[in-house]
Amino acid sequence: MNRKSSYTLLALMLLCLLAILLAGTRGPIKTYVQAVKLQMVSAEALGQDNSNDQLMIWIKAEAPKHNELPVDAVIDRIWKAIPGYNGREVDVEATYSKAKALGLTTGGEHGFPWVYRVLKPKVDLKDLPLQPIYRGNPAKPMVALMINVAWGDEFLPPMLATLKAANVKATFFFDGKWLSKNSEMAQSIIKQGHEVSNHAYSHPNMSQLGMTRQREEIGKTEALLKKLGASNVWFAPPSGDYNSNTVKVASEFGLRTVLWTLDTVDWQKPQSWTIVDKVSRKVGPGTMILMHPTAASQGALKGMIKAIKAKGYVLGTVSETLSPERIEERL
Repeated sequence: MNRKSSYTLLALMLLCLLAILLAGTRGPIKTYVQAVKLQMVSAEALGQDNSNDQLMIWIKAEAPKHNELPVDAVIDRIWKAIPGYNGREVDVEATYSKAKALGLTTGGEHGFPWVYRVLKPKVDLKDLPLQPIYRGNPAKPMVALMINVAWGDEFLPPMLATLKAANVKATFFFDGKWLSKNSEMAQSIIKQGHEVSNHAYSHPNMSQLGMTRQREEIGKTEALLKKLGASNVWFAPPSGDYNSNTVKVASEFGLRTVLWTLDTVDWQKPQSWTIVDKVSRKVGPGTMILMHPTAASQGALKGMIKAIKAKGYVLGTVSETLSPERIEERL
């Protein structure tokens, strides 16, 4: 290799090195470099005796205040099956390493980068005997909107627009006869990210049917939902009417039976402001609110959402509300 070629090669190597150094300050490589730095800090912290470090002392003292024990799923005398709720505990070493990587030398409550380990309940909803579910765990500050759809669709578009504007996802329970005639509307609801599930086929009183008829009611609607590509896991009995056979039949289709905690009674055509007032007074953590696509609920929906959020609750689907996951795990 001649001298000119050597200089050219050296110049190219220097340019490559400069490009790598610049990339480390921005773009995808920046994230990688920061991750490597964090790992180096973590390794360094683990290799040192940091027990006398003031930051570590503070973290160890404060950690118990942030720990929360998990809550087991239970069968309640009134509310039947109540799901469990994950606990959490501070990962002291990981928190210390993260704080050090961020350049923190002393503790502070506001915005401190706590790192947690999830603590699972010993008893989950699936471990309980078959019972209907009326509410989420009262330790979880989440609320679900249950919208049963068995007639009409004129109020659905404005309700969907309100939900979209508020960035809220609800759970829609479809009556099979309605679904067979309104598959496009149902598909639109699914595309907008809402949860959909089973509300029987012909809106019967399930407790008055034999096992075979109950299977037909749930099965026909289940087939329609599967055609839409829905991965539904809940069954809401029409009018809240069910018996033990209903719960068993629903489980044969892989569905848990759900009802409601708070009823808007919108089918009685109340004034919308009375629904908002009722929800504001009675909503609590784990509440599942029953409504329908009616004029009353359409008019109340925006105010309901505002009132629920004002109470400090997060709105989620039925699946999210009944999940043991903590709010911070979801977000």
